[in-house]
Amino acid sequence: MTANAQYVVPTWNQIYEMLLNQAQKILSDGYKPDIIIGIARGGIVPARILSDLLEIRDLATIQIEYYAGIGQTKQEPILKQSLQTQLASKKALLVDDVSDGGRSLQLAKSHLQQQGAKEIKIATLYVKPATITNPDYYEKQTSCWIVFPWEAKETVAKIIQKKEGKGASTKEIIKLVEAGLPKQLAEKMLKDLQ
Repeated sequence: MTANAQYVVPTWNQIYEMLLNQAQKILSDGYKPDIIIGIARGGIVPARILSDLLEIRDLATIQIEYYAGIGQTKQEPILKQSLQTQLASKKALLVDDVSDGGRSLQLAKSHLQQQGAKEIKIATLYVKPATITNPDYYEKQTSCWIVFPWEAKETVAKIIQKKEGKGASTKEIIKLVEAGLPKQLAEKMLKDLQ
């Protein structure tokens, strides 16, 4: 991550609004999945909310590990937990928080195809311009690093670990606050991490 890094910090209310919009798009499209599958970790919360909004009770997860830090990935995404439910002949909605490079989504979709999914559509909150996997449904496009509420402390910790010196870390935290991270939360996290 460079000193010129830009952040987007959506609130819980903004995320819920995006998911309400997304559920409406899915319904308007006439797509009625039999199962919703969230990619752990980032896709678990959006998958659960979409499960509620779309009234789809069959909810499952898979886990893919790819990110090693902010803006840093491993060489290849790794399937750490495969699907633990029957998928043969089912229509699936695969959910993640963002399609960044798209390689995790590509691996997840391939895994679901191998499990016999009849049809797979992908939903994310955000998509980045350089992705190789375009979701069927997404709400916003950005090239910024997205800090979701369910990973705020983790992100702050990684910024502190990565930056050389307290001044550099403080500048990045100020940028996060300017992007929308509540100041009190940032101060608490900094205190907890030092």
